[in-house]
Amino acid sequence: MSSWTETVMWWHVYPLGFTGAPIRPTGEERDGGVVHRLSRIEGWLDHLVDLGLNGLLLGPVFASTTHGYDTTDHFRIDPRLGDDDDVDRLIAAARGRGIRVLLDGVFNHVGREHPAFRALETHGPEADTAELFRVRWDGWSPGAPVDADVFEGHDALVALNHASSAVEDFVVDVMTHWLNRGIDGWRLDAAYAVPPQFWARVLPRVRATHPDAWFVGEVIHGDAASIVRESTMDSLTQYELWQGIWHAISDGNLFELAHAIERNNEMLAVYAPQTFVGNHDVTRIASAIGVDRVPLALAVLFTVAGVPSVYAGDEYGYEAVKEERLGGDDAVRPEFPDAPPSPEALSASAERILRTHQQLIALRRQHPWLHRAHTDAVHLENTSMVLRTATGTDAVITALNLGDGPVTVPVADARRVVAGAARLIGAEAEIPAGGFAVFSS
Repeated sequence: MSSWTETVMWWHVYPLGFTGAPIRPTGEERDGGVVHRLSRIEGWLDHLVDLGLNGLLLGPVFASTTHGYDTTDHFRIDPRLGDDDDVDRLIAAARGRGIRVLLDGVFNHVGREHPAFRALETHGPEADTAELFRVRWDGWSPGAPVDADVFEGHDALVALNHASSAVEDFVVDVMTHWLNRGIDGWRLDAAYAVPPQFWARVLPRVRATHPDAWFVGEVIHGDAASIVRESTMDSLTQYELWQGIWHAISDGNLFELAHAIERNNEMLAVYAPQTFVGNHDVTRIASAIGVDRVPLALAVLFTVAGVPSVYAGDEYGYEAVKEERLGGDDAVRPEFPDAPPSPEALSASAERILRTHQQLIALRRQHPWLHRAHTDAVHLENTSMVLRTATGTDAVITALNLGDGPVTVPVADARRVVAGAARLIGAEAEIPAGGFAVFSS
């Protein structure tokens, strides 16, 4: 594995929403041909670099019926976004700025409109693609619906048969095709729903021709270390830390965060998790904990181990709540303008959150060893905490204060304030109300 994976930090974009594509197209929208929207993302690449990031994590870009996770062709760009030339230009534009590109691979299921599944509806068990799916043929007759396994009760998402060598070959072909086109790896959607043994057969075959490719699995629960060992994936999404950060800050219970960090430490013996405080599937961090507290969440994200990502818009303190209903994700997947806002157009809170991102990402760049360093809580109360992330020769100390007044906390061997605000008093520091500080040793 190339060392690039130890220093990459991602800017996560949901392309269909970002570019203003219709999510549930009807009529002319559905049959309107190719619309070249991907260039809107190109207009933000310099912003990504200005943040200090060097990776572009793209949500679904392949042909689909609605939200992108009901894929109908893994080899074709969604016409709502553009075509092959558009994605080639985006990859080249990223490459020219030193930006890595990660694509979102939906390999647990496909959309019901996928030609491979439609063939089953026409030809039944005699279809050439029958072995790609888990189907019950008892009682089926031509023209009748096909009784196939689906993903988590979603009838539009037909599960693939991961015991089939044909599915294995198909996934290897898709991954290799886009790696050949210049991407650097894959986010494996719903990886928790796929047997780890499937990935263990697929990924080594892909690595045989692309040894530097990186694979991160979307895993929400389960024995993470065992999943990585059995699947050979490089990393998993760190939902425990995400939940620990926002629950602890919103509830005023930093003991929950300390527990989540301990769990994060345990993973490091096997892999570096993909860490985040926001993504396309969850309520915006500013809505979860309040705009004023976002810098505290960022201080944790960028000073504990892992591979951090920033969900586009979080750097401005965007607010939105995910709801459990049809279209309940739309608010957290909004359309973006063609270019970033000018500094003078930002509100005071947006400017502060943007500056905090830049400051903490720069700190992370200066201390690349944070990628896999353990973090200890050297001071812990419900509303105040001091974390020390260290190697044998270097340390970063992070202090949080959720309280309504200033608090004085021990800061071990802290020597200099490098982010946030604090007043050093010997071996202690005063942290302002609702504030944070990061110190170097």
